Parts: sequence; C-alpha cells; structure tokens
Amino acid sequence: MTTPSAQQRHAELCREIARHNRLYHLLDQPEISDAEYDALFRELLDLEERHPELATDESPSRKVGAPAADKFAPVEHAVPMLSLKNAKNAEDFGEFDKSLRGTFLSRTEALEYACEMKLDGVAVELIYEHGQLVRASTRGDGFVGEDITENVRTISTVPKQLTPPCPAQLDVRGEIYIDLADFQQLNRAQEDAGEKSFANPRNAAAGSLRQLDARVTAGRPLKMFCYGVGRLQGSMPATQLGILQQLQNWGLRVNLGETTLANGVDEVVACYRALQQRRDGLPFEIDGMVVKVNDVALQHELGMVSRSPRWAIALKFPPRQEETVIESVGLQVGRTGAITPVAHLRPVAVSGVTVSRASLHNWDEIQRLDIRVGDYVVVERAGDVIPDVVRVVFAKRTGKEQPVPIPENCPGCSAPVSKRPGEVVPRCSNAHCPAQAIESIKHFVSRDAMDIDGLGEKQLGQLIAAGKVRDVADLYTLSKQDLFAMARMGDTLADKLLRSIDGSRRRPLSRLLFALGIRHVGRNTAKILAKRFASLDQLAECNREQLTAIHEVGDKVADSLIDYLSNPDKILLLAKLRAAGVMPEAEVMIQQDGPLSGKTFVITGTLTRWSRQEAEALVEKFGGRAAGSVSKKTDYVLAGESAGSKLDKARTLGVEILDEEAFSRMIREHS
Repeated sequence: MTTPSAQQRHAELCREIARHNRLYHLLDQPEISDAEYDALFRELLDLEERHPELATDESPSRKVGAPAADKFAPVEHAVPMLSLKNAKNAEDFGEFDKSLRGTFLSRTEALEYACEMKLDGVAVELIYEHGQLVRASTRGDGFVGEDITENVRTISTVPKQLTPPCPAQLDVRGEIYIDLADFQQLNRAQEDAGEKSFANPRNAAAGSLRQLDARVTAGRPLKMFCYGVGRLQGSMPATQLGILQQLQNWGLRVNLGETTLANGVDEVVACYRALQQRRDGLPFEIDGMVVKVNDVALQHELGMVSRSPRWAIALKFPPRQEETVIESVGLQVGRTGAITPVAHLRPVAVSGVTVSRASLHNWDEIQRLDIRVGDYVVVERAGDVIPDVVRVVFAKRTGKEQPVPIPENCPGCSAPVSKRPGEVVPRCSNAHCPAQAIESIKHFVSRDAMDIDGLGEKQLGQLIAAGKVRDVADLYTLSKQDLFAMARMGDTLADKLLRSIDGSRRRPLSRLLFALGIRHVGRNTAKILAKRFASLDQLAECNREQLTAIHEVGDKVADSLIDYLSNPDKILLLAKLRAAGVMPEAEVMIQQDGPLSGKTFVITGTLTRWSRQEAEALVEKFGGRAAGSVSKKTDYVLAGESAGSKLDKARTLGVEILDEEAFSRMIREHS
C-alpha cells in the first residue's frame, strides 16, 4: 500500500470507528455488528503496524469509548478505565500468550489465567469512601465518564454500604446488565404502553442508566456484577481471583462461581469452548470470555498500552449467523447527498431478534460479495441493530436473481447522480434535494449540534412539505402559526419549540461549525477550529496554508472548509443565519503566540491544583498541545501524584518533567 493510499484509508477508518464509538457508547444506537466493528479496528491496527507514523494520539487505537454526554456532570477516573484487546479465536489467544511469555516476561513456564464471562452490558465505576457509595459513573472515554450516581443508587444489587472492615477508598469496576427474561418482560411493557421497544438488553441497560429522572431507572430490572478494582487504599490481593473474593467479602456482587482458573493456553481454550457451549442456556447475554493473568504482581509488571492492559484480553465468541433472502434493495440519501443501499430481507430471527434489514454499505461491497436481489445470503448479528450480510449462498442461485446497479438518478429528487474520484458512494448532484435537506436539518438540530429539542424527522418532513422550511436558516423565522402546519401541534408544544429554537441562537461557535455539516468537520475538529478563530468570518479569511498549519487540520479538512465558505449558496445561507439572529458565542481562544506555543505536553498522575481536563485546557489556552501518550515529540510531562508508566517512559526518553509549581510558573504571568 502506498503512503498516500495508506493515509487516506487510515483517515477513513479513524472517522468511521469514532462515529461508531459514539453511536455505541454515547447514543446507545449501534448501526453495525460487533464483528464488523472488530474487523474495522483490526484493519486500523494492522495499518498502523505497517505505518507507525499514522498512529497519532488522535487515533481510535489510542482511545477508549466515547466522550461523556453533556447532560451529565463529568467524573474523572483516578485510574483510567481501559478497554480490552480482542482475540477472535484460539490461535489469536495463543499468540497473545506467546507474546506475554516471550516478549515481556522471558519465561517458558505456563501462565495461570483467570477466565471470566464477558457480559454484554455497560461498564461503570463505583466509588466508595469509608464504605459509603459516594459516586457512580460510566466509562466515558476512559478518563472522564458521566455521573450516574442517583440512577445507580436505585439498583438493588449495588450496596450503598460495604460490609466492614472496608477500605477508606475503593474504586470498583463492573458491568450493569439486564437478564434476558427481564428484558423480554420490559419490552412487552414498553409495547403495551405504546412506547418503542429496545433492540437488545445492552441498549436497554445503557438507556436506563442515562435517564435524567432516577425514578425511570428504578423501574428497570438492572443488575450488576463487579470484576475489578481501580483505586484501593490498602493492600491489594495477590491474585485476580483474590480480588473477586475480597469484593464479595465487602458485600459486592461478583460472578465468582463462573470464574475459572486455567493453566496455560490449552486449559484456557478448553474453558472458552465449554463456555461457548453453555452460552445459550445462560440467563444473560455474554459475547465472549475475559482472560486475565491471575498474578497481580505480573499484571503490574506487564503494564498497559494506550487503550488496554497487556495482561488481559477478550476472547470473543464467533457471531451468530442465519440464512435469509434479499427481497429488495432500497436507497437512502444522506445530508451530503451520499446514496447508500440497504437490503430488505425476508424476516429472520438472529440472536433472538427478528431482523428485516441489513446494511450493504456501498456498491464496492455489493460487487465484492456479488450480491443480487433474490439471493440467499448469510447475515450475522452480535446484539446490534443492523445486521451485516456476510456472504451469498451461491449454491442456491437460480439464475433469476437481479443485479443491484448504481443509481443514475437520486431517489429523493431524480437529479443525476455522480461518483467522485476516490470515493465509494455515489452522490446526488442537486444541492437543493429535499432528501438531503431533511437530513441536513436533522443534523443541524441534533443534540451535539444546535440541540433544538422537538424537531424529529417526522416534524421536519411536515414543515418542508408545507413550504415553511427550505434550509436551516428558515427554522429561525418560524412563527407559532407556521408550527401549526405540523400534526398534533398545540399552543403548549409550539411555545416550547419556539423557546428551544430561540435558545439555540447563542450556541458556542463549535456547535454551529459542527451543525453546518461541513464535510470532514466533525465535533472534535469543530472544537479545535473554535479555539483558533473567534468567528466564521475570521475562519473564512484563512487560506489553505494557514489552515493546514493547525496541527489537527489536514488537507481534506482545509479544502472542505474553503469550498464550503467560498460557495455562493453557503455564503447566502450564513448571511440568512446572521440576519435571523444566530450569533454563536466565542469560545476560549488559544493564544497563537502564547508561552506554551508549539510545545507538546502529556499530563499524568493526580494533580492537586487542577483536574486533568483543566490542566489540558490551560495548555491549549496558552498555545500548547495536550497529548495522551509520551513520545520523542513530547516536550514536557506534567506529573502529579501516583504517576505511572508515562512518567517512567518520559525518564527513559529524557523528556523534561514538570511538577505543578514549575508548570504554574510557566503560565503565571499570562494567566
């Protein structure tokens, strides 16, 4: 693979994985199967192994989960909640074991492993002080999660008080889940109440934990198993099994009876196969087996990489698959005009859920699999919403199957369709396509963008059909009478919606940048730009060279920004927004010539003057860059208490280490 094509594919994978992380971890709305996600991630890791220069701190390979949602208070994890590396079969686990013994431990004797069920739930952290539950949070991005304390307090299997004698400080990690029988009963109740049913137990658990009203959570059948410790004031048990036993002694619920010790690869594989055979008879969903080095001292010796511990791995089960028929292929039009194919299937039960649609992704994928309407296909689903077509059953072809051609015209407006060089999706050529308009406006009003509550696809479709809304600027000229064009819209709802629209006029600049739907400008890029420029006008004055000089802005982002901000239609749209009173609030600006300009910082350990996020914000405010891992390009490491492997690596590389006082002196005269 040439360097330009490697860079292009790496960027595509990063965007796609980040999007799916957000859908899965933050919105509880996964679109692809676990197996497909794992395949994307393996491709990313393989690409970065061949091209190490692509493995920057912004790569999903260096991150965990997704950022915490704004509607909950942030909670910083004292010890990061890392993810696990995956093994897809016994051979993968054999390579993992060989790497531990040969590369890191230099030993020939077999390792003892603790084998635990991998529940398909939601990872959380419980914080106990002197035995009292004081805080509960989600994993978030591994460093900062969401405060869900009041909701977790309603779960009967989570003790509010530990059994003494207990430590003064204990951070416990575990999985919150819903039993299958309880899940089925919950869905029946949802349907009886005329509400949307949940796709799977994991989504139901995640949605229940993210309720703003704890009374809703209390009515959901949530349970929890604890599996590990973050911070512990006192002596740590010598083994992983001992940790589980100690947690149980303190009154915490652990899956101790289903945890098995295995000596070496063969015994681990035997445990894995036995558990796989028992999978369908369990009262809850599992998607694999977590294998951990049992000796805690060896765990500490092995340490961790950027997003996962070296001493543990998730040995995943193969996805469940079923055979069905593609009855037709529908076309969807996105906000950028991208047209994607969706297979309509003969309904089939996969993993206990009836599915009737599958993503076909693009016509390159259709061609690769040689998919045709009328084909018998194998679909797989690993607890997710949209299954994946794995392969065609060619033996069942009759010759009557029909190819799936690339459309020549847009299904939304009949305009010609074109396919840009280097892209895999065809696009509608009509900038005023109503199908694009509704998707663009849906994106504009979404929670992460302008956050206008009460305008879903159905409502927007009615406003567009009535001629009240043609673009996003028209939202700000709507009157109460205009809103009555929507079905079931009364005075109270209309007033509430108008207040929501009005309140969005002063959203931060980063929100507006993201809301505009500029290609390649995601949420994080929008935040970076908003810290560099005080307004859209200032951003529009920049040339390509000035944009690409920003560390996180590449050629594609720069070109896309210039194309958007110089497009006559977009200039008119931005003018309409200004005329309608949309005046985004300026954000904390980065000092281009600040005292930390051009310097890269890594922050590690527990700080006393600032939280990690506050310290990173100071670095960026004064022109520096906050990175997540130490490398030869790191200028300084700001080290707090209990700094670990990052501090050791900084010393090895000769990176200058700062304490809080030294860091404070660097910025004091400018703050």
